[in-house]
Amino acid sequence: MKNLLSDCNEFKVAHTGNAGFANLAQRPTNIKPIYSSKEHYQMLLLETQQEIGQLQEMLYAYNRYAILLIFQGMDSAGKGGVIKHVMSGVNPQGCQVFSFQQPSLEELDHDFLWRSNKCLPERGRIGIFDRSYYEEVIVVRVMPDLLEQQRLPLECIDPKKIWMERFQDIINLEHYLHRNGIQIIKFFLHLSKEEQRQRLIARIDEPSKNWKIGRTDLEAHKHWEAYQLAYDECIAATSTHHAPWYIIPADDKRNARLLVSHIIVETLQALKIAYPILSKDQLKELATIRQLLENEKPPN
Repeated sequence: MKNLLSDCNEFKVAHTGNAGFANLAQRPTNIKPIYSSKEHYQMLLLETQQEIGQLQEMLYAYNRYAILLIFQGMDSAGKGGVIKHVMSGVNPQGCQVFSFQQPSLEELDHDFLWRSNKCLPERGRIGIFDRSYYEEVIVVRVMPDLLEQQRLPLECIDPKKIWMERFQDIINLEHYLHRNGIQIIKFFLHLSKEEQRQRLIARIDEPSKNWKIGRTDLEAHKHWEAYQLAYDECIAATSTHHAPWYIIPADDKRNARLLVSHIIVETLQALKIAYPILSKDQLKELATIRQLLENEKPPN
């Protein structure tokens, strides 16, 4: 896979500060496949699953860093599928997945970062957010009624400032997390409108997937352009060196999974983690334990 895809920087968004756009309209939703066949795809995916599993075990043993993977995208972009296929090689004890849907009444009574902050990964673990606090500057921005439900003081709701202020809140949070050893990788699964339309129809035609679609999915599809604009500005404003956004072409699900898995492997490798090196006293203690076990008589 390294020979097929040596650098994922072309998918990374450069930091522009609280201004500008990520130019989603100019970014591809489909690229030439990394794989040559279904069998080749399965081989490459298995290879990276094993790599991620081994690196996660080392991350757990090293116990100084945590990884936070954030997945955002339009409905049916493939977030759940990426998480399922890419992370299936990770020990469940070292991986935590949280899906953020419509906030509860309790969550609405707190600040907009509260519910996600409760779910941050511990050191040694990989945390996965299927949607995240970014919903608060995407969905809430497109659907103003949702902002009303948060019952903020009127002086805190200035339409000209609130979204840039929230961008800055998010940047500050992610900078704080980075300084505390949490490495953040953010993936936007970039889907075309036509591909989404086809996937939504497929969910209707497949009885086992009927539960995945409802009226809200159609409403979001109708507001496609507004969502793209919100994502465009948000990604440009919040992609930083320590918490970068990657815009992943997502029309081809297999390609998207391979790209995401490769980026995760690169990020883990860059941490230069290792298994703990024991001191002489600790090694001596292990030798003593080994001797005791060897001397233990087997049961009759």
